[in-house]
Amino acid sequence: MADLATTPVILDGVRTPIGRFLGGLSTLSGPELGAVAVREAVARADVDVDDIDEVIMGNVVSAGAGQAPARQAAVNAGIPAKVPAVTVNKVCGSGLKAVMLAAQAIRARDARLVVAGGFESMSNVPYYVRGLRGGVKLGDRKLQDGLVHDGLWCSFGNCHMGGHAEYTAAKAGVT
Repeated sequence: MADLATTPVILDGVRTPIGRFLGGLSTLSGPELGAVAVREAVARADVDVDDIDEVIMGNVVSAGAGQAPARQAAVNAGIPAKVPAVTVNKVCGSGLKAVMLAAQAIRARDARLVVAGGFESMSNVPYYVRGLRGGVKLGDRKLQDGLVHDGLWCSFGNCHMGGHAEYTAAKAGVT
């Protein structure tokens, strides 16, 4: 028989707001979008924020979002600052990995109540200029799209992730 104290249960699910790239939600940071979802999930689950043991949130491109994006989302959602929060980056699987880590923490009896999910704001990913910090003494510097470099480009296959998805689908016979 399963030990109910260590059986993870999803109390509710909320989707972060979805908008068009550079659209109406582009003024909101990833952590701000995450806070909307966290606040609503906690409200729907009807749990006391003081009972939350941890917040685990996935976020792929945190450049420009400030330190500790998951913590920003949690605190801005009304979760007490004493509750630890961690940001997970497992690329497209970041949010799912956050939920898996929450389930593992519950099974291991490290936590009883964990908020887990993910957020992203592709519209707010900055451009990079490599070598600028040391100063440009002579010549040009290349402007690099952080969204492509850190979010949509495979570091191992040296190709766009969309191409990888198409390749994988074709290889697996998925139409």
